Amino acid sequence: MFTLWKSSKRRAGRYIYIALLAGVAGCAGAAETTGQESADTVAAYVERAETALANYELKKAATAYVTAAEASNNDETARRATHLAYDLGFSDEALRAARRWAELAPNNDEALLYLAQLQLRDGQLRQSEKTFRQLLQRSDSDAAKRLLSFVPFLSQENGEDANKLMRRLAKPYKTSADAQYAAGLVALDAGKGEEAGERALEALKLRPDWLSAQLLRARSLLVSGDIEAAIEYSAHIVGDSFDPDPDARLELALMYLAAEREDDALSQINQVLMEQPGRPDALRLMALINYQQNNIDMAWNDFQDLLNTGHHSEDAFFYLGRIADERGEAVQAVRLLMQVDKGPNVVAAQKRVGGLLVQLGRPEDAIEHFTKFARRQPSYALDMLYARGQVNAGVGNYADALADFDRVVLNVPEDEGALLGRAELKLRLDNLDGALADYRLAAKRFPNSALSLNALGYTLADRTDEFAEAYRAIKRALELDPRNPAIIDSHGWILFRQGNYDAALAELERAYQLMKDAEIAAHIIEVLWTQKRAEDAMAFLVQAETDHPDDGRLAALRERLFPDAE
Repeated sequence: MFTLWKSSKRRAGRYIYIALLAGVAGCAGAAETTGQESADTVAAYVERAETALANYELKKAATAYVTAAEASNNDETARRATHLAYDLGFSDEALRAARRWAELAPNNDEALLYLAQLQLRDGQLRQSEKTFRQLLQRSDSDAAKRLLSFVPFLSQENGEDANKLMRRLAKPYKTSADAQYAAGLVALDAGKGEEAGERALEALKLRPDWLSAQLLRARSLLVSGDIEAAIEYSAHIVGDSFDPDPDARLELALMYLAAEREDDALSQINQVLMEQPGRPDALRLMALINYQQNNIDMAWNDFQDLLNTGHHSEDAFFYLGRIADERGEAVQAVRLLMQVDKGPNVVAAQKRVGGLLVQLGRPEDAIEHFTKFARRQPSYALDMLYARGQVNAGVGNYADALADFDRVVLNVPEDEGALLGRAELKLRLDNLDGALADYRLAAKRFPNSALSLNALGYTLADRTDEFAEAYRAIKRALELDPRNPAIIDSHGWILFRQGNYDAALAELERAYQLMKDAEIAAHIIEVLWTQKRAEDAMAFLVQAETDHPDDGRLAALRERLFPDAE
């Protein structure tokens, strides 16, 4: 048994610099070029990038634009190429463009910051350190303080590498509280609570009673797993002060939440809001707690208040949309979720918009929505293509769905779900050879994925007589995920196809106990019929039809095996 993918897993950066190609051709046309390349050649590369972007060939677009940047002496072309490749998630191309940008604009801090971050992402720690040091050396103020500005960028990268790099950068500034604090924040992001706590203590030695360092110390205890110590430390910060800082109260609230003490957390948040009515981060935290506690009406009012502050709007729209959805107010949910165009919930929000439009009987609007959002937000284009492909497949537009998945696989060949989804679409289009080619590619590319192995094994068992290969794939999938009912069903089916009916029935019944699925039921009925147990097969069919009254597979099975039965 094999079921279609669930969701896309593309990574989206937390700091997105949106760079559409609108107006780019004009920029490239004005470029000064090297002797080897003419202005016409640069413009041709940019035109190629625009065409590729319009066709959702995102990597091709990024590569063409980077090539234009490398051929041009115009630093603006290099800047745009860096932004585009970075936003689309193609780090190798972004690094090439950033190198060119920094070469053409050596005094541009933004260019160096992109270069340093991308060097770190590529594992080039020494080169990244050198580039970051260039930024520190040209700082107009205290260089150690500038380390703090690097933290949001380092926190996006591999924690171990980022922490190692920050240690090196902070080493010359042992007497700076800011440097110790910055190093502690990066250590905390890397999950190194003890090291973060030590940095916080060093910062406090240099600057006693510094609240930010105290809060870092509290968080370090939490990350180290000592929730009670974190609460006690945070409570002392609040309790020992004549006029407790609201930031300290919010920190204590977060500690209480970690200990699942929501009422204590709300008490601290309410105190903050009494002192600072309308404070956005406090409103947001209160709204989230009420939502998690299923206090839907209170959460609705809190998120409305948050929306009125003009801060955290993407969170407010997202959760207001979810509440409307839960209330069955689909049209209002669509209107609210459509407003979520940044932040970590963008993809979830827009996919739900599409799902609601389908639910409202408007699949064409869902497809159009994904298309327009992809054009407007290229950073999420592949996620939108993925979602559009699912809608197309769901309404029977298999050829269009296949085209969508072709584009996703072309751009992100490491996306297992897209590859498996494309294979299933090929099956629906009766392209068995193409589907098997994709399944075999997935099994080769993801050799420890039970999902890919099971997809290959089941398809071979169900559609071919290549039983040996099917059995090997399913057995390996079963080793990786031994209690997965879909894989157990596949195991039962290959045993049936090999003629081992008793063992097949035992496996299929075991699978059905774990998951009452219509396809597994159909397999059991097939085995019982083959064993000449027609009465048992009919009895099981009747029960399965009761459990799954609208399943087409069971109806087809009844027509084939019991055409004369009432």
